Amino acid sequence: MSERDEVPRINRKAFEARERLRVRYRPRVVRFLFVGEAPPASGRFFYQADSGLYRAMRDTFVSALPAIDGRQFLRSFQGLGRYLVDLCGIPVDQLGDEARHHARVRGEARLRKSLRHMQPGCIVLVVRSISKHVLRAEKGADWHGVHFELPYPGRWHHHRAVFSRRLARILRQVLRSQVPSLRRHVRSRKVV
Repeated sequence: MSERDEVPRINRKAFEARERLRVRYRPRVVRFLFVGEAPPASGRFFYQADSGLYRAMRDTFVSALPAIDGRQFLRSFQGLGRYLVDLCGIPVDQLGDEARHHARVRGEARLRKSLRHMQPGCIVLVVRSISKHVLRAEKGADWHGVHFELPYPGRWHHHRAVFSRRLARILRQVLRSQVPSLRRHVRSRKVV
């Protein structure tokens, strides 16, 4: 077994700090659950507002829904009942294929538990490569709702453009039915 096939040791304090930050932004009612593969090994994190995924999501939300305050995006995201979780609790982007697959399989139980608890109406994958694992977790949780899959925005402009275009279409389509809750959220937002 090569180093890339071994499960990485995690920095327990960093992991716990990330999870506390994530929970701080969990809405009371999760309407839209976004699912990523794992936090990146770089230490960047969506809820730290320093990852590429964060920027792609923020920019798309602000473009598709101009009432969203990009400076307070995480609070707006939370206020709309949106939440992001990861299939895997540990970074997997530097693992070999076999170890990455095993980490995803282990993540299914964690996601299944989250789905049973949150019961979101909609799940949006932000990376298609985890689809079969998320679908198994959905089935195991007896979850019924709307399921969307997006390509990961990545570093390439083309990937970000496809991600943004598809996410904007989903937001406009689904949020049309939630306009009253969007208006309530925007009215309660403090204007600076």
